[in-house]
Amino acid sequence: MTGREVVLGRIRAALGDTPAAPVDARRDHRPAGSAAVDLDLLVHRLTDYRATVHRCADGEVAPVVDSILGGRRVVVPPGLPRNWLPDTVAVVTDDNLTAEQIAAVDGVVTAAAVAVAETGTIVLDAGPDQGRRIISLLPDVHVCVLRADQVVAGVPHALNRVDPRRPLTWISGPSATSDIELNRVEGVHGPRNLHVIITGAGEHPAPAG
Repeated sequence: MTGREVVLGRIRAALGDTPAAPVDARRDHRPAGSAAVDLDLLVHRLTDYRATVHRCADGEVAPVVDSILGGRRVVVPPGLPRNWLPDTVAVVTDDNLTAEQIAAVDGVVTAAAVAVAETGTIVLDAGPDQGRRIISLLPDVHVCVLRADQVVAGVPHALNRVDPRRPLTWISGPSATSDIELNRVEGVHGPRNLHVIITGAGEHPAPAG
């Protein structure tokens, strides 16, 4: 018997009578607020993190995207609703683009899976309208379209809406870090500019076929 087996055997013996953890942990310990309160708190948090928030009706996403990225090259996931994109942007669909190809575009437009009001965090889960994590990290500008009904009060409520087995990306404002003197530096680990477009609670636009 090796030393490793001896140590592991002792650990198993010590843990033998430990009760198993519950299969379903409670995720509702913080009561949800009203939808309007949660939405206002999310906007406050995002603005505090230096993200730019745009609020519009369901059918007005494309003009807002135009005001941000008009005349520029934009990478999008394959399932992004095409009516979100104005004619003024040059669309590059991510069909396994290389990192160099993604880094060469001016911005990215994605949807989101859920957003957390309490922490000002947007969660992407690599769904068809959100795409691979890499496309939200390399371009300098990330435009994320979020429906008002995707906003929840706290992290436990967000966890109830996502599959933990999926590759989750948690975004709280533009990419930022600080050096030893606490000088803020943006764009080190992702986009320097985050624009969040919040639409009404209507139906999600269907992607183009």
